[in-house]
Parts: sequence; structure tokens; C-alpha cells
Amino acid sequence: MDYSDLVRVYVALSSTTKRLEKTHIVSGFLRDIPVVEMEHVIRLLQGKVFPNWDSRTLGFSSQLALKALARASGASDEEIMRAWKELGDLGKVAAKLVVNKRQATLFSEKLTTQKVYNNLRKLAGLEGQGVVNTKVSLVSELLSSASPDEAIFILRTTLEDLRIGLGEGTLRDAIVWAFENEHIGIKYDSEKNDIVLPDDDRKIYDETVEKYQEAYDLSNDFSRVAIIAKTEGIAGLANITLMPGTPVKVMLFQKAPTMKEALETVTVPAAIEYKYDGFRMQIHKNSDGIKIFTRRLENVTEQFPDVVKIVSEHVKGSSFILDGEAVGIDVKTGKYIAFQNIGQRIRRKYDIEELGKRFPVELDIFDVLFYEGENLVHQPFSRRREVLMKSLPKNAAGVVSLATQEIVDTEEKAQAFYERSLAAGNEGVMVKNLNSVYKPGSRVGFGMKVKPVLETLEVVIVGAEYGEGKRSEWLATFVIAVRDPDTDNLLEIGRVGTGFKEKDEEGVSFNQMTIALKQLVVREEDRFVHVKPDIIIEVHYEEIQKSPTYSSGYALRFPRFVRLREDRSVEDISTIEDVERFYKVQRGRQTS
Repeated sequence: MDYSDLVRVYVALSSTTKRLEKTHIVSGFLRDIPVVEMEHVIRLLQGKVFPNWDSRTLGFSSQLALKALARASGASDEEIMRAWKELGDLGKVAAKLVVNKRQATLFSEKLTTQKVYNNLRKLAGLEGQGVVNTKVSLVSELLSSASPDEAIFILRTTLEDLRIGLGEGTLRDAIVWAFENEHIGIKYDSEKNDIVLPDDDRKIYDETVEKYQEAYDLSNDFSRVAIIAKTEGIAGLANITLMPGTPVKVMLFQKAPTMKEALETVTVPAAIEYKYDGFRMQIHKNSDGIKIFTRRLENVTEQFPDVVKIVSEHVKGSSFILDGEAVGIDVKTGKYIAFQNIGQRIRRKYDIEELGKRFPVELDIFDVLFYEGENLVHQPFSRRREVLMKSLPKNAAGVVSLATQEIVDTEEKAQAFYERSLAAGNEGVMVKNLNSVYKPGSRVGFGMKVKPVLETLEVVIVGAEYGEGKRSEWLATFVIAVRDPDTDNLLEIGRVGTGFKEKDEEGVSFNQMTIALKQLVVREEDRFVHVKPDIIIEVHYEEIQKSPTYSSGYALRFPRFVRLREDRSVEDISTIEDVERFYKVQRGRQTS
């Protein structure tokens, strides 16, 4: 397929904010994609070259992009920097430079989606002498043959910042529209921006969407779902199952402001468990051995050899997928310690064994998705708990254990357990429906979490500004955003500049944040930089206010950095719904 065909879809998607119109555009495009090209085209549609469960990244910074532009266009560094300052977007800079280059070139190779995909995949994992030159060559080769629009999206894909507003929900629905339209009869009414169904019956449509969502939840790969849908139809999706070794999204729970509301949502009797302040882990075992994945689906097996040893020696079974947390233990007191102490191990490549000795962990398991060949996600939570009880040792406290749990039927019993959990050094409790299935990636009413500080938000940094005076060399103020779950858009909610340290040895510093964010810059405007949304932080604040200043419609008053959340992805951050709920609770407190 010509890359220009995909670029036309990019342009069309960029020109509308209407979710259903985007769905219509993508569904029409998907119907005509040959099966042999489906995998790489859908990945490129998402701005990726690897499936979601593959944690490899392209590792192509804006500085490398400048080098690739210079090589492809022949423009000087001064010309490129001048254009970047003027346009503020490296993609647009590429388009401008490509026009001049193409006018002076008699021949250029026509780009295909396969060529773009292959070149970009080669970027990941390159190491050793000459790696910079190799990376620059792979991208400049594509830019040399690109049209202006193609250059924009080649560079944006390379920088992993596509910006076409295509969320997972929209892509899922587009696949349904593309391959189930004959059976359901879906039509898009552009004037009303709505879908039209036979007899206005949404039941079959909603059930179909749910089946596609489940197939994606289990595979974590839209390409696989689309290929099966096109070749086998909806019946083929039933054959998608969990596979130890391939991570899936973990199930997420909403916060409840009170224990009473948590129990009302979950219903009693309910299971109540310790909510550990640890590092969420999805632990896989099969014939290839044991692998550990974060909730961001990153493979951190090498960073946690101690956990691999614990699982190998203490957990029964030859194949399984477990859900749990590694909780740091103070070697002197034996008490739990805060997440930050073990969270720093995620990015470490050296001194891992030393860190493991300084911050040993206890592995607390609270769910199981797959065990000895059986997919358990559709089984009730009570059954999954029984499986765990048989697979985990009973006398291995401090090493590995089943999450502490109690079955409660009154608010008084739940509150007493909650207070015991806090006294043990935990964050709070999880309240779970005994009959609930496991829903990867969903925040549903199957469970609620109760914590003493409700107002903490997990947000992503989308921009930053250099400081003044002694902080002039650092990015010192950070624009933060929450997520709109309906569109997957990021909505700004404020700026945070307090809580960071001036010296690296004192904690998370401005210098450390500057180094990390410089690798993610996609646009510059004087002293302000727009960055790829990748760094997640937890913030506290005094109050949520209504505000027209930010795209969320809200602003955080006196936000303060609490900690980095390297175990979180953008899909995990707080949503605008969370903000609205906290705002209402806050208002209720003020008027009571």
C-alpha cells in the first residue's frame, strides 16, 4: 500500500474532533486493506510499530530528528533551527524543507507503508558504535522520498507523537463498523453525527462491540483482532485467549470517597483487602520461564531477579498469570516502606542486586488470570481466590503471600479492617465484589479503593517552561493533564512547580526532570516546550476550581508534586470524570 493512502487518512482524522466521524473514516479505510498488510497498517494508524504489549520504543529524540532533517534536505543547522522556532513543530519543519528538496530532485522513490514500517522498526534496539548515524540514516532515507504531508507524519510517528486523535475506543468501533456492517447494518449520519441502526436497536450492536473489546483485552493487539475479524468474522474472536508470556492490561478500580459508598457500589457480602503501597506486577510463567511486566506492560524481569527467585521457589504451577504487588520492606524494622524506594528499580540497568539487598520486597498476590491451561478471567473472584490459596504457600510471610483479606457484610466490619490496614503501613483497602469477573483495563463497579487522601491525582506532563534566576537552566514549571476516557484526549488542568528538589541527592530534582523531558520534546516556543506525554506524576493540591484557562475546565489550586509514578502509563492516569467527582465531593464538604 502506498504510504500516501495512509497519510490521507491521517489528514482526514486531524481535521475533525468528532469521534463518530473519525470512526467512519477509519472503518472505510480498513475495509480495503489487504490481510497481508493489515498488521503493519493498523500499527501505523496508532502511531506505533510494535503491539501494545511490546515495551520496545524507537528511542528517536528531537535532536536526532534535527540531524535526519539536515541530511534529508541539505538545509543547514541554522536554517532548521530558525524554521523550528518559527513553526514550533518538527513535523511542519520537515514539510517545509521537503518542498524545497523535492523541487531540486529529479527522482525520489515512492514510499509504501511497508517501507516506513520496516525502517522505523529497525530503530528499536540499535546499540553500539555508529548507532546514531544508523538511526539518522533510516529516517532521512524516508524523508528524502516523502511529500510534505508524508514528511509530517513520518517525523511524528518517529517521535511517537502522531496527534491525530485516534483513541482505542474509536479504533475498536472502526473495526466493528468495517467488518460487522453487513450483519448489523450500521450507517453514519454525518449531518447529525450519529449512527443509524435497523429499527434503532442497539442491543446487537452493543453486544458486538463488547465481544470485540474482550478480544482486544485478551490479545492487547488491534492488528490481530482486525485480521481475525476480516478472515473469520466475529466467531473467530472467541478463539483469542490469554497466553502466559504476553501481558494484558490490569483491571483498575475507582476511588470511593467513603467506605459506605464503596460497599453500596460493590454490594455485600464483599471481600476487603489490604491496598499495598507497592509496585504492581503481572507475573507470567510458561515453558520459557518467568517474566514480570508492569502495569505499563514493560518487561522488568531483569530488574527484579529477586522476585523471579521468589516465584520460582514458592509458587506452585507450571503456567500461570498472577496479579500482585511487590512491596518494599525495611531491612531494620521489617515494616513496609514507600513505593518510591523500589520504583526506582524500573529504569535501572546496573547495581540491581545491590538495590535488591537495600530494598528487599515481599510479593503480595491478589488475583490470578490464568492457571495451568485454564483462562480464569470469566470466573468469579471468589473462585480465583480459591485457585490462589492452592498455589501459594501458607507460611512464607515476608517473602510471598496471599493478599490479606476479610469477607465483610457491614460498614462497621469494613471500617475496622480499613483501620488495621492503615496501621500496618498500607495505602488503604480494596473492596471487591465476590462474583466479579476480571476485566482487563476497565474501571468498573467490580471493586473500589478507599484511601485516606482522596484528592491525590495521577497526571501526565504535557509541557514545561524553563525557570528564572538560578533555575534558568532547568525546566521548572510543568503543565499537567488528565485523560478524557471517551476520546482519549489529554485535558490540561494546571501547572506544578513545587515539591521538586534543587539537588539530585535530595530526591526528584528539577535537573532530573529536565534531563528526562528533553528526550521527549516535540515542539519549542521560546522558553516553553511541548513534550510527548510519557512521564506520570502524582500530585496533591489544596482545591479544585472551575477555570476556563485549561482545556479540562478545571484548575488545581496550589498543586504539589508528590512522587513519580514510573509504573503508570497514560491510560492509567486520572480522568476528567475523577476530577468532576472529586470537585463535587469537595463542594459537599464545603457546604456541610
